[in-house]
Amino acid sequence: MRIGIDLGGTKIEILAMEGDGIERLRRRIPTPTGGYEAILDAVAALAREVETEVAGACTVGIGIPGVLSPATGLVKNSNTACLNGKPLDRDLSRALGREVRMANDANCFALSEATDGAGAGAATVFGVILGTGTGGGIVVDGRILTGPNAVAGEWGHNPLPWPEGPERPGPPCYCGRSGCLETFLSGPGLSRDYRLSGEEERTAEEIAALALAGDALARAALDRHSDRLARGLASVINLLDPDVIVLGGGLSRMEHLAASVQERWGRWVFSDRVDTRLRTAQHGDSSGVRGAARLWPL
Repeated sequence: MRIGIDLGGTKIEILAMEGDGIERLRRRIPTPTGGYEAILDAVAALAREVETEVAGACTVGIGIPGVLSPATGLVKNSNTACLNGKPLDRDLSRALGREVRMANDANCFALSEATDGAGAGAATVFGVILGTGTGGGIVVDGRILTGPNAVAGEWGHNPLPWPEGPERPGPPCYCGRSGCLETFLSGPGLSRDYRLSGEEERTAEEIAALALAGDALARAALDRHSDRLARGLASVINLLDPDVIVLGGGLSRMEHLAASVQERWGRWVFSDRVDTRLRTAQHGDSSGVRGAARLWPL
């Protein structure tokens, strides 16, 4: 039995999964707002609670926003700022009395979809998270590609490719730079773009609903978003040339997105044709927690 934990900024999800991928138990709780110790205590307590219910010790894998620095062993690059600079894996291992395995949440998502999801059977899978932030993960021959700096796949903090007039220099990003893909492609980025057209604040879901109802400004915002995503993914194809790209996160549920991107990305891909498959996550917003469980092999 394997436990997977997806530690997000607003919720913590836990899953108990058998070796064949069958889910035995799933639960979500709000992420505590009391800082690092409160999050650590909540994760450990949740793992113990689930182990009690499935009646046995389990392996524990956890996906986090950010990564463990190969240089220091401490969390870096997390938009849940209280985790940065902390030895989260060691503290959680100490709390549970055993080793835990930890990886970036987008890497866990990519591993899940490459194993038994929309990228199953493909040699190279690039997993994309489009939600509150924008992340990515790479799986090659069933294994996460991490890199010596532990930033493989972090395309959300590359600049928007081939920017046009008003896209320069781009919105400020929490990483300290401007014009990162995340500032355009995330849910908040789409909301910001719509607001700049002179409309009131709307969520990405509301903008998509307005577009379906015929709102011209909402449709224009979605067109700009698709165009920017097509450029971003074209740069991934030009560099990595994956067999499959899998879209995940809340924005991936927008029905138009995959088809709209595929209609556009050929303009920027350095090839006579684009044979890359673009798919929506088979396991939906629960894919990351399945990948976290799979950090421990059978």
